[in-house]
Formats: sequence, structure tokens, C-alpha cells
Amino acid sequence: MTQRTLAGILAVPLLIALWVTAALVPLPYVTYEPGLTVNVLGKNDDGKQIIQVEGRKSYPDDGQVRMTTVYVSQPKPNGRNNLFELMHDWISDEDAVYPYDAVYRQDETVEQNRQEGAAQMTSSQDAATAVALEELGYDVTEPVVAGVTKGAPADGNLESGDVILAVDGTDVSSSDDVVDAVTAAPAGAPVDFVVRRDDERTTVQVTPDTVDGKPQVGIQVGTEAKPDLPVDVTININPGIGGPSAGLMFSLGIYDTLTPGSLTGGETVAGTGTMDATGTVGPIGGIQQKIVGARDAGAQLFLVPPDNCEDALGAPNGDMRLVKADTMHDARLAIDAWVKDPNADLPSCEEGSS
Repeated sequence: MTQRTLAGILAVPLLIALWVTAALVPLPYVTYEPGLTVNVLGKNDDGKQIIQVEGRKSYPDDGQVRMTTVYVSQPKPNGRNNLFELMHDWISDEDAVYPYDAVYRQDETVEQNRQEGAAQMTSSQDAATAVALEELGYDVTEPVVAGVTKGAPADGNLESGDVILAVDGTDVSSSDDVVDAVTAAPAGAPVDFVVRRDDERTTVQVTPDTVDGKPQVGIQVGTEAKPDLPVDVTININPGIGGPSAGLMFSLGIYDTLTPGSLTGGETVAGTGTMDATGTVGPIGGIQQKIVGARDAGAQLFLVPPDNCEDALGAPNGDMRLVKADTMHDARLAIDAWVKDPNADLPSCEEGSS
């Protein structure tokens, strides 16, 4: 037996061992693949309407408003991606690979991830309901203290999370109302804030500082949905779907359900994006995979959060139009324009990606 033959024989088990190791040893990466899409105007697996409404008439719709999802490999120890799996998704133009730490905490468990996803889903549904009702003309939001500047007059008096009901005897219903009431206060005079804190109504007195000639108390004012909305909306989505990224599509679906006719003109519109109480559309993960899923589901138009525009332009979207959606209101107007004219000039990701 020659030395070369012997070396070849010895190399075979080593090569096999390397292949086995590559197939079995998990690597610290996470894979993203296109997930299912769900028509929120349709029914769930139990035969229930996904969007159910009480307190206002609802209307059937032959169009589709599709939320999109991504299949993400699970946290450790369940998520075990070997070299071959990672190479497959790395090469694919429809899948993606990310470092584990960019997606999960090192100590995050499958159950923790599920619970966080469920909480985010519930929060997104609440915000989506409020925004849809506000689009219909309901007064459903209220001003809230979003932050207090350290050392400012409000520090130690007002707290983040305080819902502001009135300022100096004037009822307020928006952040602009709060700003107007504070700036209208006499210089150097204390201002009474009536707030709801921990479900209790209380009055707090704050004396503003004068900054650039205007009274200021040093708070950041945001908006949140009122606890009791005038229309009761239930969203019966599969509990296995979590996260906040369906907020925009829930909001459009609720609006469509509460208005006669078809928002989409009987066509299929898909999209993604988080939703806050102001109607602003926020960024999400896996935009390219969601676009692929929507394309395969037959959507003709896809709504993209502004912050995801650059990545969206790299997705294989086929003939499906990509439309930038800054707010729920903007998205609704874009759909209206598209239904009237499929070639209409709509907000584009090209404009928002520079």
C-alpha cells in the first residue's frame, strides 16, 4: 500500500466526521424565511371572523387585506441551525441569515419569546382599533405624559404615564391642547394639572419656567388610546402569531369592516408595520421575506413602513407595487387612489430611501 493510498484511506473518516459535525453542530445564527399571510377580513381556522365588531354595524367585503409574517428560527435550545441550513438560506434571494444576538437575547427562552410576542400582538391590536376608530371620526385618544425632564418644574410632580385630563380648568383631549393651555398660563403663576394616575384622578400643581418668553413645565406629551372605546373590536387571530408588526393591517381591516363597500376594490392588498396611537407606521423585521410571502399570496399592492424602504427595494416583489405608508391615513388614501387608478402616482420607497 502506497503512502498516498494510506493517506486517502485515513482522510475518508476525517472528511465524514467534518460533514457530520457541520450537519449537527448548531451555529450562532438565526434564519428568516417567508411566512404565511392572513386575510384579516376573512375567518380563522375555527370558522370565526378574524375581526368581530360590537356597537356599530359591520359590512362584508370581497377584497383581501393581508397581514404578513416571517418564519424565524426559535431561540436556544430549540433553534439549532447547522451549516447546511444556513448556507441554503444565505444563498437564497428570498431568505436571510442574521447573527443570533441581533434577534434574541442570549438568555431568552422559547416561552419568554412567546409571551413577549403575545403581549406585543395585544398592544398592536389595541392601537390599531383606536386608530381605525379615529379615522372614522371618533374621539378615542387622550394626552399622556411621555417623559419628564430632570430638574424641570414638573420633575417630582408629574410622572411618565400620567393621563392629562385638564390644565388650569380647561379640559384637554390632545397634546396640542396641553401645550396651548400651558403656554397660555400667566407668567410665574402655578398651573393645575388634573391627571389620571393608577386609575385615580388627582390634581397636581406645577409652576412653569419661562423659556424663550413662553411658560414651560418640562414634559414631553404623547398620545394613547382611551381605556373604554366606543366600539368593541375583537381580533381572533391564531395565538401562535405574535409581535407588533400587523398593526397597520389590523387598522385597515377594522376600518374596512366598519365602512360599506370594499376598501381594496375587491383586490388583494398586503403589508406590514407597527402602529401607535397616533397612527404612525413603525419599522418591522423581515421585510424582504414578508414581501415574498405577499407576492406568492397574489397581492397586487404592498404597504411598506418608511424605515424599511431601503431593504424593501431589494426584495423580489415581481409585479406587486411597493407603496410607502407613513401613517394609517396615508395608507388608506393610497389604497383609495390605487383602486380608482392602478397606475396612479403613489408614495414610493424610491422617494423615501435616499
